[in-house]
Amino acid sequence: MILNQQFLKKLRSAFDLNEYEVKIWTALLSKGSASAGELSDIGNVPRSRAYDILESLEKKGFIIMKLDKPIKYLAVEPKDIINRVKKDVQEKANEQISMISELQGTDVFSDLNKLFTNGIDNVDPTTITSSIKGRKNIYNQIEIMLRSAEKSVVISTTKEGFERKFENFKFLFKKLKEKGVKIKLLTPEKIDDKDAKTILQSKLVPEINSRFILVDNKELMFMLTDGSVEDKTDMAIWVTSPYFVNAMNSMVNLTLN
Repeated sequence: MILNQQFLKKLRSAFDLNEYEVKIWTALLSKGSASAGELSDIGNVPRSRAYDILESLEKKGFIIMKLDKPIKYLAVEPKDIINRVKKDVQEKANEQISMISELQGTDVFSDLNKLFTNGIDNVDPTTITSSIKGRKNIYNQIEIMLRSAEKSVVISTTKEGFERKFENFKFLFKKLKEKGVKIKLLTPEKIDDKDAKTILQSKLVPEINSRFILVDNKELMFMLTDGSVEDKTDMAIWVTSPYFVNAMNSMVNLTLN
């Protein structure tokens, strides 16, 4: 049995299986019922490993062992596996969230904060400049910046870029407005979203061609691409240098006036 390697790779990632497990599992799915020797041949897996792999898949709930002679194995229906895996992932995630939440109220969390505070006091703010790769990581940092905002947030982006950000941070934007934080948007295209218009102030600047976020005139994130690249290759620079941030703030004020 020859299966597309990309297909097998996706299965391994989705179901947290190793190479031999996914080969034996797909081999059994194609047969419905088979012995260890048959699955070894079909999946091109060493016979010396077949029984260990089958035992592992049985424990994970992917297969069932039939009490025949010779012993044969049955494939579990994929939809049942997906439901079970989703449930397991959700339970593990809930446990992890609970552990992290409980940690926040302990001495361990307090000690972590002390370590960070002691460390950051020794850092020259003009040196806090970091590159961030991947839109997911960029958005994670943007969320941290927004949550710390106390006075103002300025966003310069494309129409498509704003739509992505508004979808991700709509709830947070609302919270910031309730807190009295002024949110301003610079964009070369008109924003039609009614909810967005009630939350932030927008200014149409047709000639602008930049993507950045400025928070409280203290920290800045500017993107190195136009936003049309793939999520994984999007790049940004995060800066807290007072000189650089103030210079950018001055330019923004000239644009807004």
